[in-house]
Order: sequence, then structure tokens, then C-alpha cells
Amino acid sequence: MAENSKKKNGHNDLTQGKEWKVILRFAIPLLIGNILQQTYTITDSIIVGQFLGKEALAAISASFFIYYFIISLVIGIGSGTSVVVSQYFGAREYDKVQGAFSSFFIFMLGIGIVLSIGGIIFAEPIFRLTNTPEDVIPQAVAYFKIYVGGTFLFVTFNSIISILRGIGESIKPMIFILITTMLNIALDLVFILILKWGIEGAARATVIAQGVGMCIALIYVNNTHPLLSIKKKDLLFNMKLFKEGLKIGLPTSIQQCAIALGLIALLSIVNSFGTDTLTAYGAAGKIDTIITQAILTLSGALAAFAGQNIGAGKFNRVRRGLRFSLYINVCFSLVMFTVLWFWGDVIMQAFTNDRQVIQIGREFLVITAGFLVFHGALNIYNGALRGAGDTFFTMMVSLFSLWLIRIPLAYYLGETFGRIGIWWAIGLSIVIAFTITFIYYKTGYWKKRCVVKRK
Repeated sequence: MAENSKKKNGHNDLTQGKEWKVILRFAIPLLIGNILQQTYTITDSIIVGQFLGKEALAAISASFFIYYFIISLVIGIGSGTSVVVSQYFGAREYDKVQGAFSSFFIFMLGIGIVLSIGGIIFAEPIFRLTNTPEDVIPQAVAYFKIYVGGTFLFVTFNSIISILRGIGESIKPMIFILITTMLNIALDLVFILILKWGIEGAARATVIAQGVGMCIALIYVNNTHPLLSIKKKDLLFNMKLFKEGLKIGLPTSIQQCAIALGLIALLSIVNSFGTDTLTAYGAAGKIDTIITQAILTLSGALAAFAGQNIGAGKFNRVRRGLRFSLYINVCFSLVMFTVLWFWGDVIMQAFTNDRQVIQIGREFLVITAGFLVFHGALNIYNGALRGAGDTFFTMMVSLFSLWLIRIPLAYYLGETFGRIGIWWAIGLSIVIAFTITFIYYKTGYWKKRCVVKRK
């Protein structure tokens, strides 16, 4: 059985071939999928901003950061399980791949339902807690309650996507995401422009699209994939394998929750500058997210690449793969800074025609793009460390740079220099986190964190 699975999945093996070719072949569909996934909120924002006004756009901006906090726990556990699956796949222990996947899926479904219910109940108090402007709260609550109600669909869909990527498959996830993205855009236009459902229509469009994506992914793994199944006979909870994923994923979960809380704390500082700054921060943040997807894609591809090669005991391939990723990062960062310097205001016009919002948004984009090369390098090194299963260190660095550097610095520089100080605080905290991570990687301690113990 294991041998047959190996033959059927040879094209997913990241332990053979030229490192740069393997990484690019895996990363390009991953990048397309990640960018498409971001278009859910971006499409909502563009259509809402152009047709429903800047208050509605600000409502979506406020909702994004709060929603990110709600799903942070499952994002971290998902990344931990993906590492476990990746290393067992690299070690050719295919029975454990299925066991880890089914355990993870059961967990994600259950916690997704809990988060959906909790988010609906506590929506309005959360927005008031973050100092959301009063003129934004009604639309933010209306949008958020529908959006968060579909959390169980979002997390189960992404659990399948995450595990498929963990075993080296990136083309099928890209296709699934493409389908859901096109559906989301079509439903946005129908619900907002034709049916006049307002901001609630944008939320409904995204939830329906996520549900369709989950169903398509579920059908695929159940009927065509030789290693993964969510059929009743295979859907068993293996506590031992789940604990392995939890051991790696829990630090990442704490890290993601801390990041999300930090973003909310930062949002509170941004909110103090009014609706225009909040709107610009949300819109420009989505542009920044699209740009950083290339970096995060390299990080995710390197994590899967490192996981399989560490599982196979091929550490030299990991180092060569990391060097190639860093080279790509430098080239990409320079290009993006140039684009945003000259055309940042033009890009902002996709979201709004308000000149003040456009100016603030360009200001944010140019300053943060100046630190993009450090942001990319930080995430690439973190990808290698995650592939090794060393998530505790990345958690500690993230907590330190966010809560002891970024938030206090944003508050101080914001008080001293105005909103521009917040953008500089973001960049400076990234440089500090990169410096610490680079030094740690050079120690080589991460090599001892492998899940698959080699004799």
C-alpha cells in the first residue's frame, strides 16, 4: 500500500531534483492560490468602497483584523499538522499521513462551529472594545455576523488545502481557490449591484463561495486522492498523531493569536486618528497583504520543502533551497518598492476616490515597502524553522517584536509624529525580529526539532 502510494505521488516528492526547480514548481501554483484567496476580502472591499461608501469600506477593514484573531488558533494548529504530515510523507510513512489528516479535519470542523457561534454572539462588544468609530459600527456588526457565521466552512476548506500543500500538492488547491474566487466575485456583483443587499450581500457572497469550495475539496480527497480520505471508514481521531501536530502547532497558535491581538491593539491606535485613517489603513493593508503573499508563498513552499527533506535527512537541500528563496525575495522586494513609490496612489484608487484616504494609503504603502526585504527574509527563515518543527522560537520572537517593540513604539511614535509614526514602528519591529531570527538560524539548533526521529 505504501509503495503504491509512493508511485502515485512521485510528482509531490520535494526531496528529489534541483532545489530551485522543485521550489518554483511547487511555489508558483501556491502563490496563485494564495493571491486568489486574498481576493475574497479585496473584492468585497473594492466593490463596497466604490458602491457603498467609505464607512462601509471602513467596516470591512475593522472586521478583517478581528476575524483574523478569531481564526488564529486554528491557523496555528493547521500549520503544525501540516509539518507533521509533510515530514511523515518525506519519510514514506503514509499510514500516518492519513491518520494525522483525519484527526485534524475532525478538530477543525468542531472548533469552526464553536467559533462561528461565539463570533455572532459577541460581535458588537468586540467592535466597541477596539474603539471602532461610531459611524462604522452598525455596518461592521452587520457584515461581521454573517461573515463569522461561515467560519466552520472556512476552516474545513483551508484544512484540506493546508494538508494537500503539506504533501507537496499545490495545483489542485489553486484550482479549488480559483473556482471559489470567481464565484465570490460573481455573487458580490449580484448581491450588491442587482439585489441591493448592501454590505450584508458582500458577506453572504464570501460565505457561499467558501461553502462551495469546501464541498469541491471534500469530493476531491474522498474520490481521487490515494493518501487522504474523509469517508466514514477513514475518519478516525488519532490522539497520538493529533498531539504531535498540536505540539508543533500550539506555539504557532499562540504566536498567531498574539499577532492578531497586536493587530487589534494597533487598530485601536489607528482608530484614534479617525475614519479616513482607518479606511486607508484597511485598504492599503489589503494591497500590502497581496504583495506579501509572494513572500509568504516562498515561506510556505520552503516549509513544505524543508519538512520533506528534513524527514528524509537531507539538510544540505534545505540550506540550498533557503538561499534560492532569499535571492528571489531581494529581487521581488526591489521591484515592489519601485511600483509602490511611483504608482501607490493609482493602486489606492481601486478602493476609493476620496483624495485624503488615497494619500494616507500611499503613505502607508511606501513606508512599509521600504522594509519589505527584511519582512521577506524573516518569513523565509521562519519557513525553514517551521519545516523543521521549531515553532517555539518563532513564537517567542513574534511575541517579543510585536508586544515589546511594535505596539509601544507605534504608540510613542504615533503620539510624537502622528499616523506616520505608526507605519515606521511596523517596519522597525520587522528589522529587529529578522536580526534575532537570522542569528538563531545560524546556530543550527533547529536541526534537532525534527518530528521523524532518525537512527
